[in-house]
Amino acid sequence: MRKELQVRVLPEVAGQYEVLKTHVSKVEKIPLLAIRHIQILHRSIDARQKVIYINLTLVLYIDEDFQPTQAVPPNVKNVINSEEVIIIGAGPAGLFAAIELINQGLKPIILERGKDVKARIEDLRAINIHQTVNEDSNYCFGEGGAGTYSDGKLYTRSKKRGNVSEILHLLVQFGATPEILVEAHPHIGTNKLPDIIKNMREYIRSCGGQIHFHTRVTDLIIDGDRILGIKTLKNETYSSRKIILATGHSARDIFTLLNHKKIAIELKPLAIGVRVEHPQSLIDSIQYKCDTRSPYLPPSPYNVVKQIEDRGVYSFCMCPGGVIAPCATSPGEIVTNGWSSSARARPTANSGIVVELKEEDFIPFSSYGALAAMMYQKEIEIKAWELGGKTQVAPAQRLLDFVNGKVSLDLPKTSYSPGIISIPLNEVLPKLIHKALVRGFKAFDVVMKGYLTNDAVVHAPETRTSSPVKIPRDPNTLEHIQIKGLYPCGEGAGYAGGIVSAAMDGMKVARAIGTNI
Repeated sequence: MRKELQVRVLPEVAGQYEVLKTHVSKVEKIPLLAIRHIQILHRSIDARQKVIYINLTLVLYIDEDFQPTQAVPPNVKNVINSEEVIIIGAGPAGLFAAIELINQGLKPIILERGKDVKARIEDLRAINIHQTVNEDSNYCFGEGGAGTYSDGKLYTRSKKRGNVSEILHLLVQFGATPEILVEAHPHIGTNKLPDIIKNMREYIRSCGGQIHFHTRVTDLIIDGDRILGIKTLKNETYSSRKIILATGHSARDIFTLLNHKKIAIELKPLAIGVRVEHPQSLIDSIQYKCDTRSPYLPPSPYNVVKQIEDRGVYSFCMCPGGVIAPCATSPGEIVTNGWSSSARARPTANSGIVVELKEEDFIPFSSYGALAAMMYQKEIEIKAWELGGKTQVAPAQRLLDFVNGKVSLDLPKTSYSPGIISIPLNEVLPKLIHKALVRGFKAFDVVMKGYLTNDAVVHAPETRTSSPVKIPRDPNTLEHIQIKGLYPCGEGAGYAGGIVSAAMDGMKVARAIGTNI
């Protein structure tokens, strides 16, 4: 017999199987020996009060043995001779689109400008140690996309875009821990994602699909209002009447190409700010209201949103026990982001703290048309690079100094490998962003007392929160509104905001293609 129930228990109960079993036995008045197994379906932390509880949804196996199911990859389907669909980009949108195309009986041809997921590590090391930026292989470009080496968080609020559970179950089939099906805010970690991405690639190829690395798309072949194929930097031509554009939020060359060819794109406001690093122990003490975090609690995240003069100022991509990474995609710019390994065991916590921008903020760049937000973004990154000494050394300031307008005489140790240099960040950031951040940090400290401290350090800038453009598409066919057969997809096209939502959009577009054949 099986019984599903919900319990609210202390962390030390939730974190010890036998203790949890004893607790459930007493509460439910079920003999301990009758409970053969407890399966956890869902787990979340309630840290709103001084005493912290764990909410669990459980299935009790009473006088019945539990048979765990083994995750196996989807069945191999032979599409080697099927109609070909080109996918530009091997991030989550592109990879999940490829898997769904196979389900639809179509053959995916993925063209990725960067390297395979393991080879990318060489270029990440180069930017961290030697401050050398490879324009095709970095934290944003390469197999797996930006999320692979910048944390792998799987939480999304975009439930309306598709089936979140479907994406999580597919990730488990390709090697992710089943724990992501349980946690309220699932996370894989940068140390685990590469193997999962590799398994997805091998599956796509085993079905007859193709993935071509070192293949940067430089032109679209269009006849009238119909896409016919693409050209690459290596002067290759790939022909197809169906092309998925899944290039990610940093593909400035593609945005520029579309604009140059007068293919409709739209300015999309985004959020820009800084990345702040605190000691993880401090964040734990604030969030868990304790001096020392219980061993049965994970490193604490935080999520704060404040309205400052009708602008949102909020935390973004918060990484408990994580690292700040240099995420530039071209020489001559500085971009910061963050990541955590699966254990989230580093001594520091970091988060983007960003300011909501509006269309009117980009008026000074209006001569760039739909690329105005991109150029606004780019100008900040270049200024940070110049002030940092034309290296990947990032301008930085202690947090309290930032708020009080003081120059930091020294800086704490940081997880940002290229290093930091003390520079007043009002010299890097536009006035409206700097002003909103100052007020935002003060507001944060009201709800997270102790957050505003000089033990924290502010790194600039955090600019790649989302795409600076939107590529409009027909809501029914999902084709570009102007070019038939061209399917804008994922975060770079303005239809997603992270791994899960990008994956859902990729599958959605692939299904639309299958339906329209």
